[in-house]
Amino acid sequence: MTEPAASSVPRPSDRPLRGWAAVAAVSLGIFCLITSELLPIGLLTPVGADLRVSDGTAGLMVTVPGLVAGLCAPLVTVGAARLDRRHVLCALIGLMAAANLAAALAPDFTVVLAARLLVGISVGGFWAIAGGLAVRLVPAHRVGRATALIFGGVPTASVLGVPAGTLLGELGGWRAAFAAVGALGALTLAALLLLLPPLPPAAPVTFAELPALLRGNTGVRTGVIVTFLVVTGQFAAYTFVRPILRDVSGVDAGFVSTLLLGYGLAGVAGNFLAGPRDPRRTLLTVASVLTVVLALIAVLPGAVAGTGLLVLWGLVYGGLSVSLQGWMLGAAPRAAEAASSLMVAMFNFAIAAGALAGGLAVDRVSVPAAPLTGAALMLTAALTVAVHLRRRRDGEPGRGGPIPEDGERMDGADRTSGLTGAAPDGKSPLKNDRMSRTSETPQMPISVRSPLTPPAAGAGQAPATRPRRA
Repeated sequence: MTEPAASSVPRPSDRPLRGWAAVAAVSLGIFCLITSELLPIGLLTPVGADLRVSDGTAGLMVTVPGLVAGLCAPLVTVGAARLDRRHVLCALIGLMAAANLAAALAPDFTVVLAARLLVGISVGGFWAIAGGLAVRLVPAHRVGRATALIFGGVPTASVLGVPAGTLLGELGGWRAAFAAVGALGALTLAALLLLLPPLPPAAPVTFAELPALLRGNTGVRTGVIVTFLVVTGQFAAYTFVRPILRDVSGVDAGFVSTLLLGYGLAGVAGNFLAGPRDPRRTLLTVASVLTVVLALIAVLPGAVAGTGLLVLWGLVYGGLSVSLQGWMLGAAPRAAEAASSLMVAMFNFAIAAGALAGGLAVDRVSVPAAPLTGAALMLTAALTVAVHLRRRRDGEPGRGGPIPEDGERMDGADRTSGLTGAAPDGKSPLKNDRMSRTSETPQMPISVRSPLTPPAAGAGQAPATRPRRA
């Protein structure tokens, strides 16, 4: 059956150029939001001096949006489940633009912090919804590249957005920097209104389905765990990258900003290199390589070694966001937005957890303890992914054959349409999956067909089964 709400919407293959323009607009939205979230990092001192708060208190401008984004990723996904995604994205970008303009005009720090709370709502909601839109905007064989382009806004914001905002703050004051991001948000809103097609909701998501998805889908559950481990490990180390380069690598303080620019540029390249590749194996590579990089940068002295490791760090970590999103889309193709919201929530919570873990390591042990903590978490993530891949490849003991994700079609059919989050009958994707697993073969357990197994001779015959291994 065709879903009535989406029946009049053109397919991505009908207007490919318009689809890519829409992808670019969504990527610009991600760039705007991440720039807005991280902008205060370079403005803590002038904001604190002007509004008469300490640097530690001013740091709440970074902490609050991260925590709020983690909370709001699932809340916005569920709360706006019946609304056109185009309208939701435009509203969230408009909220971000208004929040930054309010911060630019704020008379005191309380108003600034309230505006930052609104930024957190925008970041969490927009990211959770935008992550699964590529499959609705471009042809199926271009989804990997389109997803990479959307998430290219994340490292680009670190490379261009935050440094540009910091420079503008130095030249015209911190209020000018917030106003500029607000104006960029208004331009992004216009681009989304102009370029995004109607995106009716595929199927409503309820709060009850989020924990059900975690319990019933091994791929989603593993992806959320891996997200926590990798992102916590990353920010346990990266939060203290300046003292690491100074105290361990011996890099002069005047060159740190230049090296971080190289880190960001390498991250942009890593994002696009990872986009079209298998997300699970890419995440195994990311976690494994970062285990080695973080361990070495903690103990290996010398500016040359530190510079090389930092650039490699940026290149490898740049592929994380797009790979995590690809993992979630593959694990729950019929519940893409629900799975994305869980990943985004954990991602943002893990940023705060990583900064806290790294801070405790630095305060109680030493600066090198921060990247070593990150390396331990990365190693745990790599082992988690490796176990998951082995289970998928080898199957359960005594049964043989690969184990499909709980959201995948058991017959190996094309899952492109499922990536939008729509069930064939327009019902809840999670309920539809449960019904299909019980109704298709009511009297026999579901098994995976082997290419060596001949099809059934007729409708009345019992389905063939895979021969047991010797």
